[in-house]
Amino acid sequence: MKLIASLLALSALALAVEPRNVEATLGEVKRVYVDQLGGGPASDQMRDMLIAALQDSGLFVVTENPERADASIKGSSDDKVFTDEHNTSDSIGFHTGDGSGTRTATSIGTSTSSNRNMSAGITENESSHVKERRHEAVAAVRLVNAAGDVLWSTTQESSGAKFKGAMADVADKVVRRLTEETRKARAAEKLPPDTPHGPRQAAP
Repeated sequence: MKLIASLLALSALALAVEPRNVEATLGEVKRVYVDQLGGGPASDQMRDMLIAALQDSGLFVVTENPERADASIKGSSDDKVFTDEHNTSDSIGFHTGDGSGTRTATSIGTSTSSNRNMSAGITENESSHVKERRHEAVAAVRLVNAAGDVLWSTTQESSGAKFKGAMADVADKVVRRLTEETRKARAAEKLPPDTPHGPRQAAP
C-alpha cells in the first residue's frame, strides 16, 4: 500500500509540473534560463544582472533549472577598463611692423634726416595632455529554445549611463530589446493565420 501511495504521489507531482514547450517560438517563451556566459572574468556578474533585469521586466519567469525552461539565454560578455589619452595644442600669434626713413643732403651743407620704426607682436602657445579612465561593457547574447533553434539575438555595449554603470546598462538594454520583440511576437501570434495584418476584409 505504501508503494502504491508513493507512486500516486509521484504521478500527481509530475502532473503538477508545467511541461515546457520544447519548440517554443519567441512569443511562446515564458520561462527562461540564463546560461553561464563566456568572455572575461566579469561574465558571472553580467549573468546576475541579466537575471535581475529579466525579473524586473515582469514578462518572464526566470528559472535556475534549464530542464524546465522554454528557452535559454546564451552568449558572451566582456567588461574593460582602459585609459584614453588626448593631446591638444593651441597657438595664437600676432605681429605687425612699420618703418620709414628720409634723408636729404645739399652741396651747401644742409641735410635733413628722419626715421620712424613701429613693431608689435603677441605669441601664445598652450598644450595639454589629458588621461581619462574609461569603462566599457559589451554583451552578445541569443535566446535558444529547447530544440536548439535561435529565436532572437542582439549585441549591446555601453560606457555607462547617468545613474548606472556600464554592465548594468548593457543588461538593461538587452532585456529591454528582448521584451520589446517578445511583446511584438505575442501580439502577432494572436492574429489570424491567413494574414499578417488581421482579418481579411471581403472584396467589394
